[in-house]
Amino acid sequence: MLRKHETDEGNGAVPFFISQKMATEEKTVQVKALAEKLLEDEPQYFLVRVNVRPINNISVYVDGDEGVTIEKCVKLNRALYKEIVEQEICKDGEFGLEVSSPGIDEPLLLRRQFTKNIGRVVELEMKDGRAFEGKLLAADEKGIEVDEEKGKGKKLEVIKHVLLFDDIKTTTVKIVF
Repeated sequence: MLRKHETDEGNGAVPFFISQKMATEEKTVQVKALAEKLLEDEPQYFLVRVNVRPINNISVYVDGDEGVTIEKCVKLNRALYKEIVEQEICKDGEFGLEVSSPGIDEPLLLRRQFTKNIGRVVELEMKDGRAFEGKLLAADEKGIEVDEEKGKGKKLEVIKHVLLFDDIKTTTVKIVF
């Protein structure tokens, strides 16, 4: 049985889960706007992603051209918490807030993340199903350039790929020891 509630217009009922999804999406947009505003005066930092779950657990992922410190995440967390309460997006104490940098295992989403990781080895999964890894050489508005190494020793072959962002499904940085 679906729980229903009246719409704001009072012209019908919508399923509860759709209402929850709309509320979560609205909160995501509001929190994203607040986080971006808090980062305006510090252009070396940028917002990667905001995730609001239906139970009001809010995750905010921030990165920086030179990385982001724990202290910066704590400072942003405190400021963002205060703004969320003041803007009445969530009531004080009725939400959880986590501000962090995206983990190394998180896919790269923004061009700035690609630029930041030039020179590192990345794993790519293409929309056509191909997968490979290579050294990230360049990134621009349209895509990236990657050197893929095949073979070893005398049979080593380096293949240069120029890839459009539209053709890439995911890209993650590979940790090389």
